[in-house]
Amino acid sequence: MTTTDTLTTVVVPGAHLMSALLGPRDQYLRRIEGQFPGTEVSVRGNEISARGPDSVQVGRLFEELVGLLERGHELDDRTVDRSIGMVRSDERPTEVLTHQVLRGAKGRNVRPKTAGQKRYVDAIRNNIITFGIGPAGTGKSWLAVAMAVQALQAKQVQRIILTRPAVEAGERLGFLPGDLMAKIDPYLRPLYDALYDMVDPEGAARLLERGTVEVAPLAFMRGRTLNNSFIILDEAQNTTPEQMKMFLTRIGFGSKVVVTGDATQVDVADGRSGVKGLERIIGDVDDLAFVHLTAADVVRHQIVADIVAAYERTSESGDATRRAKPVRGAAAGG
Repeated sequence: MTTTDTLTTVVVPGAHLMSALLGPRDQYLRRIEGQFPGTEVSVRGNEISARGPDSVQVGRLFEELVGLLERGHELDDRTVDRSIGMVRSDERPTEVLTHQVLRGAKGRNVRPKTAGQKRYVDAIRNNIITFGIGPAGTGKSWLAVAMAVQALQAKQVQRIILTRPAVEAGERLGFLPGDLMAKIDPYLRPLYDALYDMVDPEGAARLLERGTVEVAPLAFMRGRTLNNSFIILDEAQNTTPEQMKMFLTRIGFGSKVVVTGDATQVDVADGRSGVKGLERIIGDVDDLAFVHLTAADVVRHQIVADIVAAYERTSESGDATRRAKPVRGAAAGG
């Protein structure tokens, strides 16, 4: 990439990359132009030039997209949009989107899809306890299970323990058919689903039968010391403060823990969530990290990201209104 004043030129190594880089009918080129309206982008042969206040960012963006293509990554609208966001945040899509966590079932590569997810994966790798806090669709549980399977395959741990609080979200456990485990099973099903994404069904069944992978409600953790394990506590916003303390004190030697939660979906009675205020209490502890994911890290359908963003805006405006609301009966001037 060469830059002169407000002109930046990128030479694409090989005309065969140009069509994939620009997209069908120049769809990705138009998308990039729309995101940088003050910068003019022109294409001549295998050279892309950008002139304007954002010319350097646009040049780096095209270099990063070329790097993704050279590493076998296919571009689509979401990848281009995420890459734009990363470049604007001075992050490199080639480092984020090509980072392989695990080769999952059916040869599927498990990779972070956003910069926030990459920070989350790095935190899990570098800490004993990691809290992944964020809305639905940000890959908190899915990536945690992938990291657990990777650690098991690398013989860094001897078993995986997946647990959730069995808190009712509007339905009653007692009305479900079957014994206690049959009643609890639907609450644990999302963890099974994530496991089956990482390991083929036969392999997952063997791991479960041998106890190498254990899926159990949080209440079953009381009184245990969990050594040499990769432990995932999912839906942690539905723990009470007492349950959270109980869980965190179960951790033994050679273990790694990931706690996931969504503070906007608390179903626990009286709203006494074990996640609320927790970072203030234990955030300074060594080998422990909190990673906050946002609507920008949602990797489901775009409408999910839009819904999450709408809820976040409503929550922020509600908080501002509550802070600004005067106290009844207070004298003017305090």
